[in-house]
Amino acid sequence: MADVLPLVEARLTTALGEPDARAAVTFVGTDRVEVLRFHDRGPEGDIVRYATLGMSAHPMTDPAALLADPVEGPRAELVLSVRAGRADTDKVLRPLAVLAASPQVEGVIVAPGGSLDVGGPLWPGAPFSSVLVAEPGGLVEDLVLDAPRDPVRFLPLLPMTANEAAWKRVHGAQALQERWLASGTDLRDPARGTVPLG
Repeated sequence: MADVLPLVEARLTTALGEPDARAAVTFVGTDRVEVLRFHDRGPEGDIVRYATLGMSAHPMTDPAALLADPVEGPRAELVLSVRAGRADTDKVLRPLAVLAASPQVEGVIVAPGGSLDVGGPLWPGAPFSSVLVAEPGGLVEDLVLDAPRDPVRFLPLLPMTANEAAWKRVHGAQALQERWLASGTDLRDPARGTVPLG
């Protein structure tokens, strides 16, 4: 079977253009995870997108399973989009790599509607330490692999403030997204405040 990661990188560059920077992080006992940076100077303004490369090399395994299936199971990469020039968001590279390594390190399955927490600011001074995993398919299409392997899904990450993360735990991801939508929240603003949750 062909190595997955060259196919994943090709899909990312097809969707987002050539990366203008990349960094690699290796954690003890895990494969290397790269984070690629893409600039999108489109009609929506200057957007920087960070995408992981390496998380999809192995399928994610249910933590209750006795043995990890080396072929079948969900595969994903993470994509974070922020407005350029408003914060030192390039420091998000290591936290993103930590999140991408979490299926290998902690045996978690990352899926839409879930929350991921890095235990500190996503970048210096960031009001966010966690993210909501959103539905894939809008920015980067799923990468279909040869059967029996599952497709690679490119999961958008939406930064959450501590209050939003707490509110989401009680009311659910859908309710939080509806609050954001109703308030016209710019989820790509790296300095935005908490959405009204009253």
